[in-house]
This record gives sequence, C-alpha cells and structure tokens, in this order.
Amino acid sequence: MEPALQEEHIVRIIDAAFVTHNVRRFTLERPAAYTFIPGQATEISINKPGWKEERRPFTFTGLNEWDHLEFTIKIYDDHDGVTAALGKLKPGDELLLHDVFGTIHYKGEGTFIAGGAGVTPFIAILRRLHHDHLIGKNTLIFSNRTGKDIILYDEFLEMLGNRFINTITQEKTSPYDHHIIDEQYLKEKVKVFDQYFYICGPDPMVETIRAALLRLGVPLEKIVIEQF
Repeated sequence: MEPALQEEHIVRIIDAAFVTHNVRRFTLERPAAYTFIPGQATEISINKPGWKEERRPFTFTGLNEWDHLEFTIKIYDDHDGVTAALGKLKPGDELLLHDVFGTIHYKGEGTFIAGGAGVTPFIAILRRLHHDHLIGKNTLIFSNRTGKDIILYDEFLEMLGNRFINTITQEKTSPYDHHIIDEQYLKEKVKVFDQYFYICGPDPMVETIRAALLRLGVPLEKIVIEQF
C-alpha cells in the first residue's frame, strides 16, 4: 500500500541553496511519521497570505531515513509564479505540505530517461539504489538545453559512471551529445529493449519517447511514466 497523507503539514525551511543557475535545493523540517516511496511527490504551497492555496507538485529528492526532507526545484523567475516566489524564500520561512502521490516507482533494472527538471523523481530512486549497492546496470539518459542546466552532474557521475549519458539540445558542447532523444538516438544508446524504461520530463517529450520505445519493441508494461 502506498503511503498517504491526509492532512496539511507546516514545515520550516532549514536551508536553501542553488545547485545550478536556476535550480534550488530546499532542506525542510520533517514531520513525524512522514514517509514516501522514492519517485513520489507532494503538493507544496507557501505559508504566506495569497500563496497558501497555490499548490504545485514537487518530487522528494532525499531518502526516507534522512532526518529532513529535500526538494530540488527549478525556479522560473521570468514570471510571477510559485517557483519565482520559492526562489526568494529564506531559511525560517514556512511551506505547506499536502498529500503524497506518484506512480514512478522502481520496478527493476533499466534505463531512466529525463528531460530537464524531469530528472527529479529519479534522484531519490538512484540515491536509494546507490546507497543499497544495487545500482547495477541502471542507466540515466539526461537531456538538457545547455551544459549549465545539468542538475547534480557530479553526483550522477559518481553513482553511474559511464552509464550517465548527457545530451544537449541547444548548444554543441563537448563532451556531451548534441541530439534530441528520439528513436534514432535510443537505438544508438540502448542495446537491450527488453528492460524497464522510466521516463519523466515535459509531456510532449514523454509521449514522443514512449511511442518510440513501443515501436522499438519495448513491452508496454515495462514503460514507467507518471500517471494521474
């Protein structure tokens, strides 16, 4: 049975630091008996007038045994939205946590495919596997616009080594690939298609890759995406 949270929790921000030019890691107080499955998310809102009802989904990126919660959030400061407001918060400010949800769970060894901030569900999953010495032959194919957009590059490299594959779409940056993740690219990078594939990113990207994997013979039940 998946964990479920039926009440609102007020938590303080312990720390907030940028891990890329526009991605911020939030360290939060952890409510008692608050659990989640790696890959799951919750809705977060800011505990300030005018913001409490503005809930947005964000993925847990820490592990259950940690004494704090962690979220790794892309900040869009080009418009006056929730993430722009999150980008201005400081330690001591409060957030509201809501229900735990999400269908991206680890089912077995395979290839994780992420676009930009879509990598966040995979952070906790891969951290869990690495901690338990079960990383095996799991692979991450990570697509970003530019090299400076790659989230947690050093940590992914440490966990996955040469099974951490980066492709950049808007600049030709060595040593990264310069290609969108399409059927051709998948055939170049993936040798075995009878494995699990975990996909997260912008909806059009997810659907395009899902369709490509089905054409390449991946069983539907081995394609794991977020489902609402």
